[in-house]
Amino acid sequence: MHNVRIDNRIYTASDGETLSELFLRVGLTIAHPCAGRGICKKCTVKVNGQQVLSCQYRIHSDIEVILPAQGEIESVAGGDTAQMQTENVCFALDIGTTTLALALVSLDEKKMIKVITRTNPQVAFGADVISRIDYCRKNTAQPLCSALIAAVNEMVSAFALDSPKDLYVAGNTTMLHLFLNVDCSSIGVAPYTPAFLESKTATGEQLGLQGIGTVVSLPNIAAFVGSDLVAGLNCVAMPADEKYSLLVDLGTNAEVLLFSTRDILCTAAAAGPCFEGANISQGMPATDGAITSFSFDGGVPKIKTVGNVPAKGICGTGLIDIIAALLKYEIIDESGYMEDESFEVAPGVFLEQADVRQFQLAKSAVYSAITALLKQKNIRPADVQKLYISGGFSAKINIDNAVFCGLLPKELADRCVVLNNSSLLGTVRFACEQNDLEKIIQKATYIDLATDPTFSQSFIENMMFT
Repeated sequence: MHNVRIDNRIYTASDGETLSELFLRVGLTIAHPCAGRGICKKCTVKVNGQQVLSCQYRIHSDIEVILPAQGEIESVAGGDTAQMQTENVCFALDIGTTTLALALVSLDEKKMIKVITRTNPQVAFGADVISRIDYCRKNTAQPLCSALIAAVNEMVSAFALDSPKDLYVAGNTTMLHLFLNVDCSSIGVAPYTPAFLESKTATGEQLGLQGIGTVVSLPNIAAFVGSDLVAGLNCVAMPADEKYSLLVDLGTNAEVLLFSTRDILCTAAAAGPCFEGANISQGMPATDGAITSFSFDGGVPKIKTVGNVPAKGICGTGLIDIIAALLKYEIIDESGYMEDESFEVAPGVFLEQADVRQFQLAKSAVYSAITALLKQKNIRPADVQKLYISGGFSAKINIDNAVFCGLLPKELADRCVVLNNSSLLGTVRFACEQNDLEKIIQKATYIDLATDPTFSQSFIENMMFT
């Protein structure tokens, strides 16, 4: 056994145990986007003064570990806030793959009182749902569940309420399985069958939640279209008769819904965690130092960062802006090629050729998913009434740049409505109104893009920047 000193605390490690295994065992949240394969290079820590990858470093002696500074993700919920707080309150929780958002809700005013956010501690098990499903399959759901429950307990305790309150929860289908400590491994293999899709009710005590009475999870539509999208539809206006609107959720995964008063088509695009920075070389979530916007001012790069501090990396909105600017200045050509292998965005922060390719995969998946659903109904983009954009970073997205680099159809540029966190907003509405979400479920049809005859060709064509 060996002693590992971290932040003036001593932990005991077995000989040969990796640092990442130790972190998971003792509850230290260090992101491992590639799920411990050693390829993302983002779990770097210092061991006895030397930088190492925590997922690859095996402990064979007493060591001292210095963890990197970690900030919380900046996230905007949107929506109106209540003017006063009474005892008639409840909680609404959005479990995002990367970010947790908890709102205290006034049931008298039917508005949020306050929202707090934090990083989902499950990032220690991998950046996307597939890596967490894989961990669950090889182990159990319990470690993933325990990490999440501990984080929610911390968030609830920050409100310092005197009595237990009810909690309403939305998230993608995998996140809800892990929240309820249900094996989600069947979601990761054909025919991708979840253990449940319906709404679930439990007590806070049953789930290990403190300060919580009854817990109600919102219903899901399919394995990869969860209650976060159901909640999103619960907070948007339905289009006029005979018209359709779109809801696109740009999170760690991308889901697209085409909906009308009559029916709903939905699908999930395999965009990967590009927009959260996980597979971008110097990508990062929207924490202090993340570049959120980029442009050229007289040929000189101009940036904005979270916290207005020196740049450390690139988050989703910054990536979209950088790609668009480099296309306009012909530093990137229409095929995605850069003559130089990298471009210095800010001192010490670079966009690599491989990052451009990752973005092309993500943007093509989203754009092609949108067009695939439109083709299912024989609808032109020009006929869509509204394009609602949701997701953790949607509040700061530059629509013109998103259209310019081919993430969104140009015909919808003037019809985009940014919702911020539609999952949380829709959950708040459900908590206040108890409206019938089954009406949404009954109208929804899931479209599997893997079997769509036009998607593959569309995906290849939309890889280009045109």
